[in-house]
Amino acid sequence: MNDTSWGAPPRAGYWGAPEQGPVQGAAPAGPAYDAQDALTPSGTQPMPIVPDVAASGDQDDDRGAARPSGPPFRDETPPVPPVYPAQKPQEPMTGAPQPAPAPQRKSAGRDLGAAIGVGVGLGAVIIASLFIQKAAFVGVIAVAVVVGLWELTSRLEERKGIKAPLVPLAVGGAAMVVAGYVRGPEGAWVAMALTALAVLVWRMTEPPDGYLKDVTAGVFAAFYVPFLATFVALMLAADDGPRRVLTFLLLTVVSDTGAYAIGWRFGRHKLAPRISPGKTREGLLGAVTFAMAAGALCMQYLIDDGSWWQGLLLGLAVAASATLGDLGESMIKRDLGIKDMGTLLPGHGGIMDRLDSLLPTAPVVWLLLVAFVGSG
Repeated sequence: MNDTSWGAPPRAGYWGAPEQGPVQGAAPAGPAYDAQDALTPSGTQPMPIVPDVAASGDQDDDRGAARPSGPPFRDETPPVPPVYPAQKPQEPMTGAPQPAPAPQRKSAGRDLGAAIGVGVGLGAVIIASLFIQKAAFVGVIAVAVVVGLWELTSRLEERKGIKAPLVPLAVGGAAMVVAGYVRGPEGAWVAMALTALAVLVWRMTEPPDGYLKDVTAGVFAAFYVPFLATFVALMLAADDGPRRVLTFLLLTVVSDTGAYAIGWRFGRHKLAPRISPGKTREGLLGAVTFAMAAGALCMQYLIDDGSWWQGLLLGLAVAASATLGDLGESMIKRDLGIKDMGTLLPGHGGIMDRLDSLLPTAPVVWLLLVAFVGSG
């Protein structure tokens, strides 16, 4: 008979307390084999040797109790369980050279072919209407204003639920441009006031819920699109009006082109990352440089009685106003959660995406030209 029968007292353990036997079917606490033999030549882990509980003679009356995990004698140190190769953490090799990340090619973000084609087509229409018949160019301005108002009010309703009345805005906006060309600044202001009044009255035909935000958006749209565009008609009304408008368009386009070219190639420092992450300080410097050079040439050779130093100041002002106008519309689009105001112009977005820098620049150019060479 074994030395530990069912009636025999349990044997003293490591701490002097009665040692409890292992759980039936459980493995001993220590390693069942040497750590060097953790892996067999075939790459598989052998099963630990589990003693036969029935023949071990270490079982006491409490069959469910497990043996303490300490060593059987006091002068022995607890065995360290082996660390299998699969359990070892992968430490980075600090001394080894890390592979360099693959360089990323910069992308323009738009279809440049379509953008160039649309830009050339628009330029041809503008130049033809500008120098063939002034009234035709007034019609081009009015059409651009109406389409821009439609894009703006549509996005406001889609994204914010704001229903700015389009009919009085479109009629009043076109009238504003014509009044500015025929009657000057006084006609533009009167048309602006009547348009705002028409927005207030038109909105009264609908329920009062949201009246304040709808009319506020309507008055803002009337000022932002048609009223600012009226200053282009004011420039056109001068004797050398076509050349003034051409100077305004060239300086704005050159400013945008310089900002894009320099910013895309050398841009490193963000100009306004929370508003427009793509704009950089280097791009702004390119806009100022290109616009000032173009302004000196335009004032010297296109504007009667103009001089090159006036063109430098004009170019600087255009670069600042065009950048602010672009950032202003970026704020609107970011608030609305959209990238473009429309899809009418492939490669450009919508009409408003092309008017963003032109609209706030128009009153700046008109005012400086009047100050430099008179109203004409």
